[in-house]
Amino acid sequence: MDYDVAVIGAGIAGASIAARLADKARVLLVEMETSPGYHTTGRSAALFTELYGNATIRELTGRGRTFFELPPSPFNGPLLSPRGCLYSVKPKQVGQAEDLADVAKARDVEMMRLSPTEIAAKVTPLRQDAVAFGLFEPGSMDIDVDALHGGFLRAANRSGVALSVGRLPKIQRATAGWKLALGDERLYCRILVDAAGAWADAVARDCGVRAKGIVPHRRTVALVDALPAVSQAAMASWPAVIDIAEEFYFKPESGKLLCSPADETPSDACDAAPEELDLAIAIDRMQSLLDFPVRRIASSWAGLRSFTPDKTPVVGFDPRVDDFFWFAGQGGYGIQTAPALSDLGARLLLGEKLDLGERALASTMAPDRLGKKTAA
Repeated sequence: MDYDVAVIGAGIAGASIAARLADKARVLLVEMETSPGYHTTGRSAALFTELYGNATIRELTGRGRTFFELPPSPFNGPLLSPRGCLYSVKPKQVGQAEDLADVAKARDVEMMRLSPTEIAAKVTPLRQDAVAFGLFEPGSMDIDVDALHGGFLRAANRSGVALSVGRLPKIQRATAGWKLALGDERLYCRILVDAAGAWADAVARDCGVRAKGIVPHRRTVALVDALPAVSQAAMASWPAVIDIAEEFYFKPESGKLLCSPADETPSDACDAAPEELDLAIAIDRMQSLLDFPVRRIASSWAGLRSFTPDKTPVVGFDPRVDDFFWFAGQGGYGIQTAPALSDLGARLLLGEKLDLGERALASTMAPDRLGKKTAA
């Protein structure tokens, strides 16, 4: 069977670009696990905020807002729900707060400065002596990750994308294009898209392509029981709370409280699992801000967030292997950037015309910016 494009990885990156390509190319989507999105996408607790990440990430997020607010068919129902995001600021963090306020102003994002008393009105167990003030972003939203990922998979399926799951592909260079072996099945594609997340560099090396220094980092999450004194309805109204230095965050989730130490521990590509020390750090940091005794950790997990050296995705044709297309390194921003990044990535791959702003944005993610910094 011959394809125009084979996409390796069916998490949010691979599913989204496959769906975008499907109307104009014959596409194969390959997932090595038994279900798409098993590793990182399925373990994400995503927020929509235009203040998260570097300038490239913020621009991609902003460009995707209309998609999130008015999702097309076959996305089922709304992708966003109201949450709000509160950045807690300690006295020594005032400079970081000023920087964030400048970003909000530049992007025309509503931001409100709240006193400790005003924060406590929103998050009742707050230790008011632990914060100098807070910055509140009322327009921040929870993202329904399952609905977003599932919508892209349905869109891909409706447009004829072939999906292979649970089979490790063996990839070989052809005279023009690539040969793929999936079990007993032998396939060919003209262009290979590396959307393999934590395994992106490994896939590249197997294909004889120079790696880009994409390193997986473990992120730990705990889900703890609610306080008896706080009703689930009251807690559900709390905003997400992020330390301005991103040393921890917490937010309501399914009647419980989700918390994380915002760890970024370098890791091998693997089926990540939480470590007891990271769980303890998550709870300790949360309790530095909240009077919130933890009776029980209901569940915990870890996921991998894979970053390039400059924490900017790598998107585009490899400068040395012109039928190998990078679509990786989204880090912890893959969910919020998926609509805009997949659209831009697909158009780059297809050679479609980009406007000046799109070309400038694409240049910040070009693979050749990393080519001289990493070894094969």
